[in-house]
Formats: sequence, C-alpha cells, structure tokens
Amino acid sequence: MSSSSYSLSLLAHPPVAKKQPHSLSTHQFTRIDNYYWMRDDERQNTEVLTHLHAENDYCEKQLAGIKPLREQLFDELKGRIVKDDNTVPVKDGTYWYHSEVRGDDEYARHYRSSSIDAHDKQLLLDVNQLAGEFEFYELGEVAISPNEQLLAYSEDTEGRRVYTVRFKHLATGDMFTDVLENTEGQVVWANDSNTVFYVKKDLQTLLGFQVFRHVLGTPQADDVLVYEEQDKSFFMGLGKSRDESLIIIDLATTETSDTWVLDANNPCGAFSALTPREEGHEFDVDKLGDTFYIVTNWQAKNFRLMTATLSTIADKSLWQEHTPHRDNVLLEGVEIFDDYLILTERELGQTRFVVVNKHGERLTLEFDDPCYYAAIAMNPEPNVRSARIYYSSLTTPGSLYDVDLNTGQKTLLKQQQVLGEFKPEKYRSERIMVTARDGEQVPVSLVYRIDKFKKDGTNPLLQYGYGAYGITIDPSFSSSSLSLLDRGFVYAIAHIRGGEMLGRSWYEQGKKQHKQNSFNDFIDITRALTKQGYAHPAKVCASGGSAGGLLMGAVVNQAPELYLGIGCHVPFLDVLTTMLDESIPLTTNEYDEWGNPNDPAYYDVIQAYSPYDNIKAQAYPNILVMTGFHDSQVQYWEPMKWVAKLREMKTDDNILVFKTDMDAGHGGASGRFKSLEEKALEIAFFIALLSN
Repeated sequence: MSSSSYSLSLLAHPPVAKKQPHSLSTHQFTRIDNYYWMRDDERQNTEVLTHLHAENDYCEKQLAGIKPLREQLFDELKGRIVKDDNTVPVKDGTYWYHSEVRGDDEYARHYRSSSIDAHDKQLLLDVNQLAGEFEFYELGEVAISPNEQLLAYSEDTEGRRVYTVRFKHLATGDMFTDVLENTEGQVVWANDSNTVFYVKKDLQTLLGFQVFRHVLGTPQADDVLVYEEQDKSFFMGLGKSRDESLIIIDLATTETSDTWVLDANNPCGAFSALTPREEGHEFDVDKLGDTFYIVTNWQAKNFRLMTATLSTIADKSLWQEHTPHRDNVLLEGVEIFDDYLILTERELGQTRFVVVNKHGERLTLEFDDPCYYAAIAMNPEPNVRSARIYYSSLTTPGSLYDVDLNTGQKTLLKQQQVLGEFKPEKYRSERIMVTARDGEQVPVSLVYRIDKFKKDGTNPLLQYGYGAYGITIDPSFSSSSLSLLDRGFVYAIAHIRGGEMLGRSWYEQGKKQHKQNSFNDFIDITRALTKQGYAHPAKVCASGGSAGGLLMGAVVNQAPELYLGIGCHVPFLDVLTTMLDESIPLTTNEYDEWGNPNDPAYYDVIQAYSPYDNIKAQAYPNILVMTGFHDSQVQYWEPMKWVAKLREMKTDDNILVFKTDMDAGHGGASGRFKSLEEKALEIAFFIALLSN
C-alpha cells in the first residue's frame, strides 16, 4: 500500500477572485467584505458560477498527480462493502419490514412480508427507480398508514432538505395524484388513514414554521393550516406518541422546548399546548397508555425522568419523579415498553442502558470496549420482552443485538460485514484524557493498527472534531478509516467542549461566550498527542465539517503551525455576517448556540474567532475545502469567500483547493458508492501530503 509515487505539485496560477468592497456596519464598527458579491440566493449568477467552475477545474488539475491514488482508494473503500445486503426485518403491526441493496445499486429497495423470513416479501419502494436520472436523491420519511394499506414517502432531489411528499396504494401499486410540496419531510397519519399532517417550509429561511392538515384526494391548495410558529428561533418537527393516540408537534430552540398535541382519532380537532412554554426549559415527552414520560432539565442540568397523567401534565409541579438528576450522569433519553423502560445514560463519556421493569428493578447493560457507540435501535412495538440495540466501536463493525429485558442477555442478530483483509484483532482503540490549558480533562478516542504503531512519535495522525450543539461524536466503526490505519495513521476523535460527552456543562462550556474553549481544546489535544508520542509533529492532519468546519477555520487561524493538512467540509466560516442576517436559512435558530451579534457583547465574542474575519498574513497548512452548491445549512458562499480571502492573505506556497459539488447539499453526494469518491479524495490528499 505504498503511496510514495503519489505527490502534489503546486500550480502557479490559482483562480483569483475580483475584489468588490462591501461595507458592513454594526454597533459603530465597520467591516469591509471584498467578497460579499459571491452570495447569490438564486444560484444563477454567471460570475459566481464561472468562479466556482474555475475553482473546480483548478482543484482537479492541482490534484491530478494523485488521481491514481484516489482511484485506488475508491476501489479499496468500495471493495469493503457487501454489494448484496439486507437489514434485519423489524415487526410493526401485521408486517415485518426490511430493505435490501443489490450489486452496484446506489440505493435500497424497501419490502414488507407477513413473517420474519420474508418468504412472501412485497416491494414497497425501489429507491433506485425513484432516484432515476437525478444527480442527487434522498429518501426522507416512509410512513405506513394505520390501516396498513397506504404508504406516504418524502423525497429531496436537490440537497436543500426541502421535501416533496407522495402517496402510494400498496394493494395496487398505484400512485395517488396528491403531491405535497415544500415540506420538512415528516408525514404523520391520523388514525383514520385518510388524513395526514406535515410541516411546510419557508423557502427563504428554510425554516419549518407551519403545520398543515391534508385529506387524501384533495389538492394541497385546500390543506388547512392548523399551527403556525411565530418565533423564528424554533425548529419544528412532527411525530406520534408511542401508543399512537396523539399527534405531536415538537418545537425546540437550542435552549427551550415546546410540545403541542392533537387526539389522533380526531384529526379535525385543534392542537393544544401540553405544558406552558418556559424559556430555558428543555424536555422530551412521550406517552403510553395513561402515562406521560418526560425527560426534563427542570431543576436538573443533566436531565431527569418524570411522569404525569393527562390531568397533571400541564403543571410540572405535579409531575412525579421517576429517575432523579445526578451531577455525574447525563440522561439522554428513554424508550417506553408496556412492562419496561430503557434509559440511555452517559457517565464519564460512556453510554449505558438501564432497563427498569414495572416493579422499579434496574438492570444495567454495559460494554467492554474502551470507547464505543451504542444506541436504541428500531423497536416499533411496545408489547415485547426483548429490545433491539445497536453497537459499534472503533474496532467493532456495526452490530445489531436483541436484548432480553428480563436478563440483559444479548443475542447478536447481525454484524456489518467488512470485505477484504480486515481483522479486528489487528487494531486497538484507546480512550485517554488530555489536560487542556485551563486544567479541564478532555476525552480523546484513538484507534491505530497495532503492527504499525510504536508510540514513538513517528506516526501520521488524523484528528477529527465537531464540538457544537451538544452533539456527541461517539467513536464508531468506519471502514473508510482502515485505508488510513493500514498506512500507519493514528485516528483520533477530539471530544471537545461544545459537545455533550461529559454532560450538559461540557456543552455549555463550549457555546456562546465560551466558544473559544472548543478551539483551545482541539489545539491542546494536538499538542498533547504529539508530545505523548502518538504522532509526528510534522505529520498531523485534521478534519471537520459544518460546525466542525468552523473549528477547522478557527484552529488554522490560531495555530496553523501544528497542521500539515486540513480537510474542511461544508464549513461554517463567515459566522459574524451570517448571524447578523436573518434572511439566511437557519440564522435565527442559531442565536442560542453562538449568541446574537445584534447584542454588542456577542458581536465582540463572535468577531474574535469568526474564521473569515480573522484570516491574516501568515503561513497556513495545506487545505482541501469541499462544499455542496445547494447546501441548506451552510451556504456555498461561506467557503467560497473564505478560500478567496485565504488566497489573498496567506504567505505560504502550500496547497489550497476548493471543490464544489454542483448537485449536492449539506450531506454531500447521495448514494452508497458515489459518496465514497469524496472520502477517497480527502484520504488521498492526506496520504499524498506525507510524500511531498
């Protein structure tokens, strides 16, 4: 697997963007943005398109020398994937549901059958057919009607996360003429199997803000608006209670929750608030039978589980405590069954499940790997005595288990098959703690191939990070990372503040006015890993996407000398300008995360780290930037502007390439094989840098 013959050579003339000064004044401060012109909400500006194509051409020419390596890596990545595969059937109502992929198909086929052996399987959807000639296709939600005769599904063909809903009669295979445009993607059936509810999006902000009721056989223009959210800081979602008695509108900002409900047997009724909205109160609620189960942060920073009835749910002072708050344990969620609850808890960064029976007896399910990812899998039916859980670690491929809820005994149903020469015993994972500059202990998950690692400071390192929204990046198996590990790389996940690895306070220490902690943690981990012999200081690469792309942009401004190469995906880079513009999708939802720069105090906080605003005349690492032209979360012009300004300001001769997928959105390319091309490109970039 030698890569010594592959190299990157710097081309003399990268694209140079024109400078057109644009003045931005806030709080008596004025910034001049020379590349503001690159924003085109309609995505039709000829000058913008020409420059993006020029960047794509330059990227391909710049990386032409590693094309054989990219192709080799793509073949490696694809060669580890089982071409003919299927999911384990799951029972929901009368039928068992599963999906299959075959040969070189990019997408799955979805089936149901009357038994687990699927001998009489019925094709519900062939996503390959639906995708047709679209360059991008994402299947959103698939929802079977309560009478099990109808199917609703949503699809996105642009990557903007704006979905169209369609309906199918399962007995005949005929499609309904009903088409619901511009939705959030969720479809919830009322119990009459003739009425559905959906969330409609504002096409400017891409914010779901209205819930409509649709009756099959009627035009969308006749749909009835049943709820509209006036506060633009809330995300909106739809669901159904565990017992299917309630249709639920979930509303959430980063720091506040709200829930509205409707009797699923009375679709023409009115939604009502379950409990009064209270700023700072975050909760998640479900219902089974006569009991509501509420995971709440009320007087509980790390959340606790409480119960209520229909008569007490509106007054939280009447709720009953089921599982109390603990300072060192984060309660992440609960799965409800007729005779059991499964609590998902996290302590010292590690997930565990606690099964509670109806007598209050508790059984803890734990795992052996030093670091891992575990989650409750699909369990549609509450009247069972076993539950499915998913498990994976940095050395263990994804595994689906059936767990006896009485004994805790786990039965492996299926483990992801990795083709080729993979043997888990060749690899080792570790969880270490790194002391940050302020004394905090920051978790790091590591994996390497045993025979290629000596902890003597000679190995290359790829360090990944995210650190935002309280999202925990748990260490799970990635077959693509094997192409790095087999070439001697150490792979590290930096569980920096801004995530929730060590509880709610870990998140709070990495947001708003404390955001700099995220960057400090990442930088301090890099220094510690090289000092402790995990990596050669001149062979460190780093990667991050979206808010993790912001992380990359900040650390290369603040500590560029630490990194040989950077992978920056769909990156959020122009934080100050974006957060000052409410017309940009999702801006108002983000105030609780970054702060609202219309407040002078938060303006100063964001201005101090915003990657675009802090580019300066200095040497930067080699950088590969990738984005999607139709990205709904982070607009394409953020990385476009950042690259243009970097080209203008940086003092080095290192590589800076920018690739825009003109057909994709925030999630990158669609399809199980096409998306591997992006992974192969980044891996090849890092490997080739070591040869330069």
